[in-house]
Parts: sequence; structure tokens; C-alpha cells
Amino acid sequence: MAKPIKTIAKPTLTDGERQNQAVENVIRVLAQNPEGIQEFIKLLQELHNSGLLGVLGAAVEAKEEIAQIAVGQMNRPPVTNLINNAMAAAGGLTELEPEMTRKLIHGVTKGLQQAEEGLRSGTKLGILDLMKALYDPDVNRAIHYGINLLKGIGEGLKDQTEAKEGNHS
Repeated sequence: MAKPIKTIAKPTLTDGERQNQAVENVIRVLAQNPEGIQEFIKLLQELHNSGLLGVLGAAVEAKEEIAQIAVGQMNRPPVTNLINNAMAAAGGLTELEPEMTRKLIHGVTKGLQQAEEGLRSGTKLGILDLMKALYDPDVNRAIHYGINLLKGIGEGLKDQTEAKEGNHS
């Protein structure tokens, strides 16, 4: 009676045979994707011709230094202030009605245009002109709006001050 087989001998490949198998696998993949490979080669050639391939290569080689510089720049107070201010502004904008924002921006745009025209005219404004301007419905509306805006800003500042004082006690 024959002895049972306990181990299976796997064929061991030489380095040359492994290399030949790897080359055959690459050729098979290339043959299955000719259009994609040709497009990739065109792209690679364009990157080389434009000099971007060298830049990309240098950037990859210097990735750690680039990452350190980027992190260093992001940790600078002006950048962190910008990020915090942008987040606060975005939060504030979510509380505004879009129609009111549109009206306000339209009014500011129109006001800047009229201010530029007035500046170009070079006329001087006297006390009587100021008094007369108060009776202009558009000027009166803007002043009324501005006073209410200032009142709201003051209330908001008071609320923030009281909140900070409440946190410190």
C-alpha cells in the first residue's frame, strides 16, 4: 500500500521565470486596454512637453517639506483668523433672509454709483443742503434704516458682552 501524500511541493520559480510571468501579465493588461494606455501616454507626453511632469516629480520628491510648509502656513494667526471669521460670517449669513440681503446689496451698489457721481461733480454740500436732504424720502429711508441698524448692532454687542461676562463669573 502506498503512503499518503502529506505535503504538496509547489513548483519554485527562478527569478527569470517570475520576471517573464510579470512581463506577460503586463502585456496582457496592455492588450486589454489599448485606448486607455494610448491616452495615458499622450497625457504623459503633454505633461513632459509643458514641463509640468518635472514639477510634479519634484513636488512628489519634496512632499514632506511641502506638507510641513503647508501646515506651518495654516497655523499662522492670520490664516486661523481668516478661517474663524469666514465661519462666523457664514453662520451669520444663515440667519439673514435672502431677499433682504439682495435688497441691501442692490441698495449699496446703487448708493456707491450715486456717491461716485457726486464725487465727480465736485459740488460742495452746505448746511441747507443737508436739511433739505432730510426731507428726501430716499435719504430719510436710508437714515432710518441706518439708525435701526446701529441700534441692532448695539443690542448685539451688549448681548455678546453680557454673555462673555456671564462666562467669566
